[in-house]
Amino acid sequence: MKLMVQPDAGLVPVVQAIKRARRTVDIAIFRMNRPEIETALGAAVQRGVKVRALVAHTNRGGEARLRKLEQRLLAQGVMVSRTADDLVKYHGKYLIIDDSLHLLGFNYTTADTTRSRSFGVQTRDRRAVRDAVRLFECDLTRKPFASAPHSPLVVSPDNARETLMQFVKGAKRHLAIYDARLQDTTFLNVLRERIDAGVKVQVIGRASRLESGTHVRMLKDLHLHVRAVIRDGTRAFVGSQSLRRLELDRRREVGLIITNPPVTRHMLEIFQRDWESCAPDDQKKDDKKPKDEKKKDEKNDQKDAEAALAAVGGK
Repeated sequence: MKLMVQPDAGLVPVVQAIKRARRTVDIAIFRMNRPEIETALGAAVQRGVKVRALVAHTNRGGEARLRKLEQRLLAQGVMVSRTADDLVKYHGKYLIIDDSLHLLGFNYTTADTTRSRSFGVQTRDRRAVRDAVRLFECDLTRKPFASAPHSPLVVSPDNARETLMQFVKGAKRHLAIYDARLQDTTFLNVLRERIDAGVKVQVIGRASRLESGTHVRMLKDLHLHVRAVIRDGTRAFVGSQSLRRLELDRRREVGLIITNPPVTRHMLEIFQRDWESCAPDDQKKDDKKPKDEKKKDEKNDQKDAEAALAAVGGK
């Protein structure tokens, strides 16, 4: 498994993967304005690769832009289809190239690959690839999709809520979350329960009813586009769905559960750097204190808390 980190990686890994395609490329597109992807897809067609594009039925760019994109792809020899309109959006971003799945948290756009924090992963996990192929075929032919039991592929609205709920509940020590719209009441309640159970919860983005500064910080300098959860430093989720009702229950969103330790550790390293960089000014000053001084402050805080408790008769 390989990790793509935006904006560092750009579209180079995706373009290179398309250039290496030998048999098939299936690409799900929500938004795309980068010509190098279109050129790479066209070149693949010229090599004899079967290239199919599934374009979302709607996005904020509007019908005219979608139609122009489809016309450009058709001119390159790509087989183009439009998704159904049964869901609010088809927002998933992924490619299946020969026997590998490229699950992306970003669109094929300048904004997402030059000014945004996001992740993507490439995997040859047979279950993930098999289920992604089946999802693509179902959405292409507008047939119902049903996830396989214990699939690492997280698909909204099919299995996302249940899979991600169990994933979050399984945290024992730490949850590091990137999410611009963490609004689902059930998930927020579970996070509060995890905090009460001693789990350290950190959210970069927005999360109502979680304490700002302590548990939630806003990303600075970069736009936050990724949706990711890193659990206990050993497992992670990357996808297109935020933990909010609309994206869990009424849109096509696609993500992946990651069990690869090096990839998970790398994601956590990026998260911790982002967390430190977006700390409030007073927190940054505290972070720079020597360890001995921090421990002293913690002991003093504990003494103050004990004294306050004693003053009110232990209540």
